[in-house]
Amino acid sequence: MSDFTDSRNEILELIRNTDLTNEELIQALSQYHESDIADVIPSLSDEEKETLFSKLPNELLGELLTYVDDPEDYIEELDPSKAADIVETMDADDAVDVLEDVDEEVLQDILEEMEEEQREDIELIHKFEDDEIGSKITTNYITLKKNYSIKEAMRTLVSEAPENDNIYNLFVLDDDGTYYGTINLKDLIIAREGTSMLDITKTNYPTLYAHDKVSEVINEIKDIDLDIIPVLAENNTIMGVITTQDIIETVEEEMTEDYVKFAAVDEDADVDDTLFQSVKRRVPWLAMLLVLDILTSSVLTGFSHIFTIIPALVLFQSWILDSSGNAGTQSLALTIRAITNDELTKETFVKRMIKELLTGLLDGLLVGAAGFLISFLFLLITKNPVTGTEIDIANQLIAAGIVGTSLFAAIPITSLAGLFIPLLFKKIHIDPAVASGPLITTLSDMCGVAIYYTLATILFGALL
Repeated sequence: MSDFTDSRNEILELIRNTDLTNEELIQALSQYHESDIADVIPSLSDEEKETLFSKLPNELLGELLTYVDDPEDYIEELDPSKAADIVETMDADDAVDVLEDVDEEVLQDILEEMEEEQREDIELIHKFEDDEIGSKITTNYITLKKNYSIKEAMRTLVSEAPENDNIYNLFVLDDDGTYYGTINLKDLIIAREGTSMLDITKTNYPTLYAHDKVSEVINEIKDIDLDIIPVLAENNTIMGVITTQDIIETVEEEMTEDYVKFAAVDEDADVDDTLFQSVKRRVPWLAMLLVLDILTSSVLTGFSHIFTIIPALVLFQSWILDSSGNAGTQSLALTIRAITNDELTKETFVKRMIKELLTGLLDGLLVGAAGFLISFLFLLITKNPVTGTEIDIANQLIAAGIVGTSLFAAIPITSLAGLFIPLLFKKIHIDPAVASGPLITTLSDMCGVAIYYTLATILFGALL
């Protein structure tokens, strides 16, 4: 049995042990991580949950609610006053996350019960759009004035640390209240009395602005690799900070958003969606793909006369479509990653284009050669006539040549399309990930079909 299962069973036994006093239960649970305790809550009966919530202190309940799935289900069962007391113990950003899906009427009741300062912090974060840095901030930080002595700074730190535990970096304010710089806790601790605050303040410490778009600064956040970054208003006053945990969550959210867009799925889709929700989210994309596929069908219609005269070519049509689509998708994935990581600049574009072209040509040559050989052997072994009912080796070679040449031509073209399409979307201020499934697949199919049957028309022209 795993340690996780052991811990889970132990926690359940503690919660269900009616012989323990509240103090003994709290002390025993303090030996486990809050996420482990949160994992067992869904296993409790309604009565057990109610009993547990009545025994635990608000601070611990606040921690647990940040780890449970669907915290709104628990919040809505609580008295608004009790819920407000719990939420007030959380960092503002955690409180916003927990209250995000709470019923609007219940939410208003909870906010009315909260202290004004905590309520204002939540409302501050809530006013930003989800794609803005301001929506990711917490108000858990400590500020110092730049004219403080070292002793005054330490006194402020000690008095505020119990309420604000993000203390590894402290933020210094100018005389007018705007952000001046950052002091590392270590530098403050080892500073001797008489040292000027200005001597240990980093005035070039990285900052973000609350209205910055997450997608535009995500690489900067990853690159600077800091535990905490101040987030400023337009007038350079500090609105909050973004912490390592916030940064990790932000990166994960951005990657998830790009992935679902790349897969042509609604970005709000979730594995826990109901059947109806899943269908509702996917059908619009599938309908759009269906409409786009009409374009491919239209191209095929122009070559419909070939199908009855040279039916063998239809056997290999899927090869062309799949290979060209895969090549375009591979190039697209690398291009989106390069754009996301700010690796694709004007200086590197030409180099990237040449590389994609050469890669496509070499891939096309190898895949085309394999396609030629396999298709020829297939026609030869199955004794499948290319035209009419008679087996003609020359026609089989020509058909195989059409397959191989089409692969050789289509793969580099769709590889380049995978490079240019997301760049075009970025240029017109549309998320490049949106250029994924629908557009690149349709263009690849159209390109592959057009090349394949155009070659057939040229080489078998006498029969058509």
